Amino acid sequence: MKAPANPHETMANIADAVASLARAHRRIDPFGETDEDANPDIGLANARMVEALLFATPHALDIAALGTRLPEGTDIGQALATLKQLYAGRGVTLVEVAGKWAFRTAPDLAWLMNEVRVEPRRLSRAALETLAVIAYHQPCTRPEVEEIRGVAVSKGTLDVLIEMGWVRPRGRRRAPGKPLTFGTTEAFLIHFGLGSLDDLPGKEDLKAAGLLDARLPPDFDVPRPSGGVDSDEDALDLDGPDFHQDFMAG
Repeated sequence: MKAPANPHETMANIADAVASLARAHRRIDPFGETDEDANPDIGLANARMVEALLFATPHALDIAALGTRLPEGTDIGQALATLKQLYAGRGVTLVEVAGKWAFRTAPDLAWLMNEVRVEPRRLSRAALETLAVIAYHQPCTRPEVEEIRGVAVSKGTLDVLIEMGWVRPRGRRRAPGKPLTFGTTEAFLIHFGLGSLDDLPGKEDLKAAGLLDARLPPDFDVPRPSGGVDSDEDALDLDGPDFHQDFMAG
């Protein structure tokens, strides 16, 4: 005949059994406590796996894409919430974009990512020829440049030269229609290492450098720019209607 059980031991065993049943119930109850609640290490492990996936991919991932890589039953939503909290206030944060998740630089540190680069700009042959004509024949009008080059000068070509600061409107020719003239700037002289327009290479300099054909006509000459505006009273008003009519609409 067995001795009667210790009442205290019996109550302890019953309590352990009830606790075990409760834990089992929580694991299958979607609205109750989960394994991650009972064991924080599980939640941290899941967060680490999600962190690794998001860090390794160059693009954002949605929950479905994450689920294809993670063990079955992983609470991805909880893992994302854990990561979002862990990275809050740090240099890199977890953000949701278009229903997908990715690490991004903290918005207040975006200025660190800005990079200023100076890229060399190649001028087209048309721009170089136009610049040369203006440099040697200034102040000259667009029709005069076209006559010397033998082709039309597009507005875009002059736009590039003006944007680079090498050419600027100089004034208006005392002629019918008062056409707009163009000339080079101080920035042009600085870039090409010229003390003044008088330092532009002449015919002999160009021939010595091999830039002129030896069979040039005997009367060929390289003009010297006058460098000045036609007259003070013809000084250009950049904000005036004539400028927009002649140049901007050209």
